[in-house]
Amino acid sequence: MHEVDEHSAGRLSESRKLLIEQRVTNEKPSVGVAYLLCVFLGMFGAHRLYLGEKGTGIIMLLLGVTLIGLFVTVFWALIDLFLIPSIMRRRIEETRQRLTIEALA
Repeated sequence: MHEVDEHSAGRLSESRKLLIEQRVTNEKPSVGVAYLLCVFLGMFGAHRLYLGEKGTGIIMLLLGVTLIGLFVTVFWALIDLFLIPSIMRRRIEETRQRLTIEALA
């Protein structure tokens, strides 16, 4: 994906910028849902799938169906409790970049 520099983003009108921020707000995943999924289904990667981390979510799902893998994914999910905010920030910034590129096109 292309990076949007400040000069390019500055070409957008204020109303267009507000519309982009509204869409970012509407499209972002819920932090509460992500934490609930992590607590109750984290060993199966449900929270990562919800947050758009498909690759690691599928790995956790595949590991979670085996006894040894389940042991690994439980610890992985515990660590993810601390990583959810950074995953959310990255997802929001990716959405903002995508919408800005679409608006500039």
